[in-house]
Amino acid sequence: MGGGTFALAVLVTLLLVEVAEGRRPRGGRMHSSPSYRGRSESPESFPLDFTPVEGNMDTLMRQVQNLAQSLYPCSTRRLDQDMKLRFLDNSTVTCNDGSSAGYYIKESKGSRRWLVFLEGGWYCFSKENCDSRYDTMRRLMSSSRWPSTRTGTGILSPQPEENPHWWNANMVFIPYCSSDVWSGASPKTDQNDYAFMGSLIIQEVVNELLTKGLDNAKVLLLAGSSAGGTGVLLNVDRVAELLKSRGHGSVQVRGLADSGWFLDNKQYRRTDCVDTISCAPIEAIKRGIRYWGGVVPERCRLAHTGEEWNCFFGYKVYPTLKSPVFVVQWLFDEAQLTVDNIHLTGQPVQEGQWRYIQNLGIELRNTLKDIPAMFAPACLSHEVITRNYWMDVQVKGTSLPRALQCWDRSLHHSPRNHGNSSSSSPRSVPRGCPLHLIDSCPWPHCNPTCPTIRDQLTGREMNVIQFLTHMGFDVQRMAQQQGLEPSKLLGMLNSGT
Repeated sequence: MGGGTFALAVLVTLLLVEVAEGRRPRGGRMHSSPSYRGRSESPESFPLDFTPVEGNMDTLMRQVQNLAQSLYPCSTRRLDQDMKLRFLDNSTVTCNDGSSAGYYIKESKGSRRWLVFLEGGWYCFSKENCDSRYDTMRRLMSSSRWPSTRTGTGILSPQPEENPHWWNANMVFIPYCSSDVWSGASPKTDQNDYAFMGSLIIQEVVNELLTKGLDNAKVLLLAGSSAGGTGVLLNVDRVAELLKSRGHGSVQVRGLADSGWFLDNKQYRRTDCVDTISCAPIEAIKRGIRYWGGVVPERCRLAHTGEEWNCFFGYKVYPTLKSPVFVVQWLFDEAQLTVDNIHLTGQPVQEGQWRYIQNLGIELRNTLKDIPAMFAPACLSHEVITRNYWMDVQVKGTSLPRALQCWDRSLHHSPRNHGNSSSSSPRSVPRGCPLHLIDSCPWPHCNPTCPTIRDQLTGREMNVIQFLTHMGFDVQRMAQQQGLEPSKLLGMLNSGT
């Protein structure tokens, strides 16, 4: 360790000692990096995650070394911050093709917080479209070509400037290789060409993590995006029950479902159910749950006996869950539009398509209105929590990391509050720390902090007005319908109001 890094480590040691003794570090609050403070007019503060170090000085010094490295960008020595691949010890729990399932892990010695992430990637529901998936997307059905390491981004990043609240947690990434929305419990046999064991993969990973420090955890956040987000809703209670059965009921299990809140709505244009993209959501899941031998949360199963497919749709499974779940959902989700047969291929949309897109936003907003902890920007996109721009998107002036921090603080003050109804929303949320964040503006990308859109033909970036015009948006007509002057409507679109 160089002299500059050593000096910084000494300083950080003093800070850690003060925190461990329960005192505020000299100089008051710790603020986020200047680069992040410049992202908005209202600077946000994120306390660094100093989990109390219990035990020996070696653990303390490992934390100091990790923190010093992250705060000293000029260091020529880079600590190993990638997640490393581990295959499951239980070889009977496999990917679709029978290859070993596994997970990537980066341990953070001394931290008692664990983040376990479920990867997304659609699904298949018949031998024919699973065969096609195996030919074109083999890494989502087999571990044979997985790299030995993965670099965490977004909420999986070990860098505090990219991940201000969870950077120091133990990070686990579970690759998606079961094609079953993390619901299956069926092995590969002579009669079954593929194994569908997504639910069992999660169980086995948690069992192995208990030998790596999860047994001493305070919090386990089960997170996921797209099919992984739906997988969170299907498995979060089961993970909590597993830990309780193993004698670790004190671990607070929570869920973070990103872009997995799908609607069982009617397609814009009905087509035959021949593949994942063209098949209506309800029909695809009905076929899939039979083909996968899928399992759903027990309370949801009892509520929908004989029609368990309902439990794959967020607004139906969410009220049955015991564990607290934070929902992140774009109001104009690209995957939802795809299965609804709205394909934005660079051509202006027809008026009927435009109305359908607007109604989708209304429908999604209605299903989310009673969710106590959620973040729903009016953007046309899909997935966000592992994107490098996840800190930039805001709803009503609050970023997603800030909203998650507020949620975490509310649960810290009320750790036994495991309800998901609006009536069970924590009352201890500090003022100015919102949890229920949903855009009210009615058009795709009417929020000015939405991710950049590019013209699919030219690759050029488009602002919101260019994008809406490109889609066939008629400013004059829409202004007339809203009783506004066209210039005022354009101003509202630019400001996101």
